[in-house]
Amino acid sequence: MSASLPSFRAYVGLGGNLGDVRATFQDALARLADTPGIAVETMSSLYRTRPVDATGPDFLNAVVALQVALGPRELLGVLQGIELAHHRERPYRNAPRTLDLDLLWFGGVVLDRPELTLPHPRMHERAFVLAPLAELMAQRPAAALAEGQNPVLPAAKDIEAYSKNQGIERLNGSNP
Repeated sequence: MSASLPSFRAYVGLGGNLGDVRATFQDALARLADTPGIAVETMSSLYRTRPVDATGPDFLNAVVALQVALGPRELLGVLQGIELAHHRERPYRNAPRTLDLDLLWFGGVVLDRPELTLPHPRMHERAFVLAPLAELMAQRPAAALAEGQNPVLPAAKDIEAYSKNQGIERLNGSNP
């Protein structure tokens, strides 16, 4: 990524419950890392999640932190292209999927457009987002405070309660 371009921290949620999800996540991360203007910082552990407002087998979920020198709509286009490369279909809302890449947060930008809402409108309701996001932010607390580009999360006890209620299980040693 060019040092002369401004960059923003973005958080992207990864999810899937069809096919070899771990391999799909590995490929998605490689594609992100190979995209000009995107640097992959770190990824959370994997979390197994019961479907929320969805059907099918359990999901694997994670969150990745990026530094991006793209705009939020351009990043969304990259994410949707990676989903399509993995045969993501949208036959109905919350259908089972090979790969779901949700732009959760983009450097504090607030948008409310038909194609993109930032921060993600349901981010604070979903333990499968909150637990891995909290994990990432705990890994970099000084940077999180200094940069001011990170979301404010519920208290740890609340995230734990959401996780228990929504059937979230952290998988040990689980980076893809």
